[in-house]
Amino acid sequence: MVRLRGARFFIGTQGWNYPAWSGPFYPRSARPADFLALYTRLFDTVEVDSTFYAVPALAVIEGWARRTPASFRFALKFPRAATHEDRLAGRASLDTLAEFTDRARALGSRLGPILLQMPPDFAPAARGDLDRFLDAWPPDLALAVELRDPAWLDGDTFESLAARGIAPALTDSPHVPLPLMLEAVERVACGPAFSYVRWLGARDLTDYSRIQVDRDDELRQWAAALPPLLDRGLDVYGYFNNHYAGHSPSSARTFLALLGQEPPDPGDLEPQGSLF
Repeated sequence: MVRLRGARFFIGTQGWNYPAWSGPFYPRSARPADFLALYTRLFDTVEVDSTFYAVPALAVIEGWARRTPASFRFALKFPRAATHEDRLAGRASLDTLAEFTDRARALGSRLGPILLQMPPDFAPAARGDLDRFLDAWPPDLALAVELRDPAWLDGDTFESLAARGIAPALTDSPHVPLPLMLEAVERVACGPAFSYVRWLGARDLTDYSRIQVDRDDELRQWAAALPPLLDRGLDVYGYFNNHYAGHSPSSARTFLALLGQEPPDPGDLEPQGSLF
C-alpha cells in the first residue's frame, strides 16, 4: 500500500489474467487459476473489465473474494448493456443497476469504486439521461464516471458529480488531449472521498509481454499532477491498460517509482506451498 500525507494511492492494472504475462510477470510454472492470488502479492487493487460485458455470477464474485486478502480492492466496470446499448435512457438501465449493484455487494470490504464508462459519442446533450441515472445510484457504493467527449470537461459537470459524491474518471487516452485532462485534475472536487485515473492508450498493441511505447514523459506529468489530490484527503485509484505502453505491470511499477515509492518486484513471486 502506498500512503502519502494520510491518503492513499491504489495503483494497479486493468485485468490480471493475461497469458502474455507468464514469464515477464507471473512465474512460468504458475497456473492461470493462480494468477489472481499472485497478483495480490504485488498490487492492492485491480480494475475488472469482464463485468463490462455481463453481470458476473455470484459464484464468480465469491471466488474473487476467497482468493484475495481483505485489504484488496476490486474496481468493477458497469455493464455496457446500460452504458452503450441503452445509453442510460430507458428502464433497462435501472434494471441493470439493481442487478449489478446487488451482485457487487457480495465483495464486501473488497469492493472499491465502480466505473461507469460512457461511449465517445455520449455528448452533453444527453445530460438529462445521465442525471436521472446518477440520481438512482445507491449512495453507499462509490462511483466514478468516464465521459469521453471533451465537451463534458467543464465546471458544471464536475460540480454536478461532486454534489452527488461521484468522481470523474480522469483518463490518459486518445479521446481527450492530455493537457486538457491534466487541467481537469485541478477541478476535481472533494465531494467523493476518492479520485479515479485510467491510463488507456490506443488499441494498436497485441503483444502484452513488454513495454513497447515510451510513456515516461506522460507519467512524469501525472506523477506531478496527482499528489495534490492526496493533500486534499482523496484516495487515488489508478489503473493501467496493456495498450498504454505494452505491459501494464511495468507501467504501474514505473509510475510508483516516479512517485518516489519502492515499486513491487515480480521477482518476489516465488512458489509458495501448494499455490503452483
